[in-house]
Amino acid sequence: MFGATLSRWTMSYFAAALAFLLIGETMMVLGYGYPAAAIEAPETLALVHTIALGWLSLLMAGALLQFVPVLVGRPLCCTHLALPALVLLVAGIGGLVLGFVGLSGSIDLPPIVLPVAAALTIAGFALIGAAFAVTLWRARPLPLTARFVVVGLGALVVTVLLGGNYAFVRGGLAEADAAIALTLEGVSLHAVLGLGGWLTFTTMGVSYRLLTMFMLSPDAERRSSRVVWLSGSGALGLVAGVVPLILAGSPGRLALLVPAACLGVLAVVFYASDIFRIYRERRRREIELNTRASIGAFGALAAATVLFVGLLVTDRMEQGIGSLVYLVAFGWLTGMGLAQLYKIIPFMTWLECYGPALGRTPTPRVQDLVVERRAFGWFRAFYASVLIATLSLSVGAQPLFRLASLCQLVAILVLVLEFTRARRLSNVPASLRLPTGAQRPHLFLPSFQLWRQP
Repeated sequence: MFGATLSRWTMSYFAAALAFLLIGETMMVLGYGYPAAAIEAPETLALVHTIALGWLSLLMAGALLQFVPVLVGRPLCCTHLALPALVLLVAGIGGLVLGFVGLSGSIDLPPIVLPVAAALTIAGFALIGAAFAVTLWRARPLPLTARFVVVGLGALVVTVLLGGNYAFVRGGLAEADAAIALTLEGVSLHAVLGLGGWLTFTTMGVSYRLLTMFMLSPDAERRSSRVVWLSGSGALGLVAGVVPLILAGSPGRLALLVPAACLGVLAVVFYASDIFRIYRERRRREIELNTRASIGAFGALAAATVLFVGLLVTDRMEQGIGSLVYLVAFGWLTGMGLAQLYKIIPFMTWLECYGPALGRTPTPRVQDLVVERRAFGWFRAFYASVLIATLSLSVGAQPLFRLASLCQLVAILVLVLEFTRARRLSNVPASLRLPTGAQRPHLFLPSFQLWRQP
């Protein structure tokens, strides 16, 4: 992040993502979607897309606006696409959620809403994906961490196309046999490529760079990291390879999915060993809260991998898929997202506010924008609620799941308040808050000066 251009719209993506997260958490507290409804019910699809697209995908897109230039060491191309992409994504994701609610019969909406919303979402991802793709293409040869992002973007393309096919079939605009077959058999591929490829694999790549940077650990490319990339890419390629088999009506899907599962587990095992090494070899002995809170996310990823293997071996995947997806979405991806936001938001705020005054007047440190001791307890409450919710899903205890969701919602609300306080400079001593030359940042929109930047 050091030396990189400050992204104009990252904070806006984060704000939209956090709004979707709070909406999704509220839906779970109210008992909307799984486990109160079936896992394939429209109510569950509305909840899943609120979290997977509204929260996690907008968070990832906003983060990549800032981190792709850091990974490749050059400015982001096509920066003018970030705002129209955000508008299209928010409109499209909101429309998808409403479309699924309409399918449940709760509100009366025409079937065309779902395919129109899918088209808007695909257009939004196409714009922001084009900015990342052009930047990565011009930065060849790519470092290993950037190659994780390339594979993640490839998984995103297949994921949104599968989702678009589903929406067009359900909206009555696609009636071809191949499209219907892909709708019936491709939903699980859509989920695996979205959660495992776009979100998890991209997070892995970015985390290599972030953790070594924040903890001052050696960041040289290692053989084990290349094994993670190769095995993970192979697993995602095999999963994507099932799509043409479905379209052609050919057998042999199990022959691709079994080795894909083995390669996926291998990637997580080597990734875990790399993360352990990064923490062990750090030069910064006292680590900040974002890196401490990330440990819970890594623990959730390890637990999800063990659960995945256990469900496969015991042939109980259908019974445990809800717990597994929840652990990945909230323990691993949400935990990692919230932990890193606790560092990224203050750091970007500090650059935006005090960057123009550096060297001319005393300025506060980045750490002065947050109060780690106050936030630490809420991260612990978040992970405890994720653990309880996962266990309650495993045993079918719906009231306990809703209570755990309520605790999780409270913890997230407090953390969002902490992000807001950092953004508003509320924790900075008044004498240092706005020295001469400093600029108070807007809450989630870019400042006028940043709008003027190329």
